[in-house]
Amino acid sequence: MRFGVVVFPGTWSDRDCYHVLDQVLKQPVRYVWHKDTDLAGLDCVILPGGFSYGDYLRCGAIARFSPVMAEVERFARRGGLVWGICNGFQILCEAGLLPGALLRNQHLQYRCQWVHLRVESNFTPYTGACRRGQVLRVPISHGEGRYYADPETMAALEANGQVVLRYATPEGYIADAANPNGSLNNIAGIINEQGNVLGMMPHPERCAEAILGGTDGLALFQSLLQAEVEAQAPSTSSKEA
Repeated sequence: MRFGVVVFPGTWSDRDCYHVLDQVLKQPVRYVWHKDTDLAGLDCVILPGGFSYGDYLRCGAIARFSPVMAEVERFARRGGLVWGICNGFQILCEAGLLPGALLRNQHLQYRCQWVHLRVESNFTPYTGACRRGQVLRVPISHGEGRYYADPETMAALEANGQVVLRYATPEGYIADAANPNGSLNNIAGIINEQGNVLGMMPHPERCAEAILGGTDGLALFQSLLQAEVEAQAPSTSSKEA
């Protein structure tokens, strides 16, 4: 599976994502500079965390107008996999590829800590290797990660099963005490209606090796690889037949 990791001025989790894909999972991966407009040959585009353009105006507000984003939008509309992590989630919301917005944390503090996420759906390319209800331990690092949307949008997200990850207790209970930023409905990650664009605030790329304190983040990366294998299976079978 071929990955592209987009780099904006101020991006700082690009190397983490690249390392996991290249060194841990041994997958083809390349950096995509924000001025590039060529995503040819890629199966999944990752918008990593950081402070794109210094977070001026709003997080992701300027990055949304980078030359690469027009192609990312076309890539997504064609069904390509697009994964926004932290600042990448913010950029996807600013670009209209995901609904809602990420606001200042409710307590107005920057939080860098481990949290627990409950997998709400495993019917996505990003969570297919997980169990519904499975609890993942993943770190966060953000000051503007409070997910917000109007009541109509929230109702649609819940009704359509687009809430993929929620902040939870280690036992998997959804509770205010487990919510690190005040996100509505404890939302940590959502997917678009088509199911190919995921945005999440926690950083799975920072917990893909035991030396870093945990490997739960690998479940999301491995889900993508599993989805790719499953997508190729029908064509392989037809050729053999």
